[in-house]
Parts: sequence; structure tokens; C-alpha cells
Amino acid sequence: MKRIFIVTGEPSGDKLASTVIMKLKKVNPDIDFLCVGGAHLSSLGIKSIFQLKEITYLGFTSVLLNIFKIKNRINKTVDEIIKFNPDILFTVDSPDFTLRVVERVKKINKDIKTIHYVAPQVWVWRESRVKKFRRFVDHMLLLFNFEKKYFDKENIPNTFVGHPLLEQDNKSKIDLSSLINNEKKIISIFAGSRKSETDVLLPILCNFIKLMNIKFNDYIFIFHATDENKELIVNFIKKDSLNNTQVISDENIKSQILSNSVFAVAKSGTVSLEICNASIPSIIIYKINMINYLIMKLLVKVKFANIINIINNKEIIPELLQGECNSKEIYNSVVYLLKNPELMKDQVENCNKTLNDIRSKSSSSGEASSILLKYLT
Repeated sequence: MKRIFIVTGEPSGDKLASTVIMKLKKVNPDIDFLCVGGAHLSSLGIKSIFQLKEITYLGFTSVLLNIFKIKNRINKTVDEIIKFNPDILFTVDSPDFTLRVVERVKKINKDIKTIHYVAPQVWVWRESRVKKFRRFVDHMLLLFNFEKKYFDKENIPNTFVGHPLLEQDNKSKIDLSSLINNEKKIISIFAGSRKSETDVLLPILCNFIKLMNIKFNDYIFIFHATDENKELIVNFIKKDSLNNTQVISDENIKSQILSNSVFAVAKSGTVSLEICNASIPSIIIYKINMINYLIMKLLVKVKFANIINIINNKEIIPELLQGECNSKEIYNSVVYLLKNPELMKDQVENCNKTLNDIRSKSSSSGEASSILLKYLT
């Protein structure tokens, strides 16, 4: 029986990996899997060697403070991969963890084929990394077509597969009447998947909701959580006594809640593409500690945090970063857009146009799974 070891580094990577593996299992159910993953891969019956929260850290200082824990998890992951002896090591995103594992594994066993999904954002910073990848990555799967030139230049086999989160959603519909009041308009809130992100953004977002409640009484605010951080968010909201707020983690329900929303406030990241794909207007927020921010400013080559804005080289979706990421600024931006529907319409149209330009012509997860299959034969 063929074997694949999957390594992810955070919930968004776990979700991306699951879309590919789900397709792969339909074509070839006789594959043995083991992983470093979360709830999504677990739902496919794939065992994880430890919990994702043990390696999910944000920012330079957080990584430095937990460097020995991270090294320990890298060592354990490498040991388990060598023991499992897979035909393919399939790594997804989180390059500072996953590709360190790949490099170590390849030195020990060159016969294990290494396929990495979600290329490191070398177009944002540290382009020189590409030369290094050539030594241990057998195939790079790209989310965006414009990334191809960076890997072609170093003769690294690569394929543009597109983003699986932009695929058609064929999930069955769920009755949401018990969850939402039809008289209330939904604003979806995304506070991040890492605990370090949620800890920073939750107080700001709850204060934003309080400001909205002073002015309006026709909104319900729904936090889109992961299984890992749902309890944290629920407890924080209880402490703040916010009555018109709910927390959901079920993926099918989250998808339907988003499509029924009038607006979204989201931490910068992958989720922004899902929001755009649902044609929901939004703003992007992001805040890290000042040391991490200053280091990032020195290293990063792009002006914007959000991929839609980066591709267009202008602000299509408003970004509130660092000092501007506060409850008052979020409130002002959201209210301004809600009061100007033509601006929300323009944003959605511009986002849809951008998504059409970057969308894969076929199924992204199907393309990725077919490449895995080729390496198995």
C-alpha cells in the first residue's frame, strides 16, 4: 500500500490539505496516511502525531520565545516521517515549519518525494529562498499564476493549480433558522486561527461590537472560529456579556452564514479570498507587536497586507493595520461602507474581477491530487 505523510502548520493549511486529500481518496482509497494536522484532516480519518496548537506561533518574537518547543516538534515530525517511510511527503503552507521538516527528511532519505502546496510568498519577502528550495523540494504547487516565474527561474518543477477556496461550494444546505433571526442582518467576524492572533484581536472586535450596539439594533455578529479556538472566543464573549453575538466552527454552517452576511470584518489572511468568493464586502484588520511589525517593515517588499490589494497594487479592500486596528477605526470604516452601498458594490465587483483572473480553469484540489497521484505511480 502506498503511503503519504501530510504536514501542515496551522488550521488554514489543515483545511487546504483536506480538500486535496478528499479528492485523492475518491480516486484511490487504498493509501495509508499519517499527518501533522487538525480537525479537517481528522474528519477524513487521518491521525495526527500531535496537536496543531503545539506549533502555531505568530511573529518573530513568539517564535523566538518558543524556539525550543518548535525544534522539538520538528525533530519529532522528522523522526515519525522516517519511521513511516512514505512514498510522498506532502507539506502545506507554513514554510518556516513545514519546509524545515522537508529539508531534514530529504537529507536522511532522498527517495521520499517531496511536494509542497502553497508556495512561500517569495514575491513578498526573502526571494533568495528559492535557490535553497531546489535542493529538497521535488514539486511546488502554486496558488497564483504570477508565482510561476520565480520557480521556473531556478528550474524547480511547479504547477499552477489555483486556490481550492475559490472552487464552487457544493455543500448541502442547512436550516439556519435556529441560529439566526431573520430580522437581524449578519456581520461575519474573523478573528484569526492562531491563539496569538485571537488574543490580540478579540478585545478590539468586542469593543467594536459594543460601539455598533450603541448606534444600531438590527445586526447580529457571528464569529467564525476553528475547533481549536472556539472555546476561547465563547468564554471571552460571555465575560463581555454580548447578547447579539454567536460563535460557530462547523465549516458548512460557516459557509452559509458568510453567504447570508451583509458585511465581514476579517483578520488578514486566506479567509479574505473566501469572503471575496462569497461576494461579501469587507474590511481587513491586522495587528502584531511593535518589534515584529518593525522587523516585517524592513523585510517586506509589498505595500499591502491583503492579496487582492497586492495583485491590484491599490487598496480595493480597506486595510486597518497596527495603530489603525482599533475598535473606533473599525467602527468608522464599517459604518461608512454600510451607509454607502455603491462603495460596497464597487468593492465586490473589483474583487470578483480579480478572482476571475486568478481562478484555476479546473478544480484546484483536483489538479493538486492528480499531481500527487503521478508521484505515486
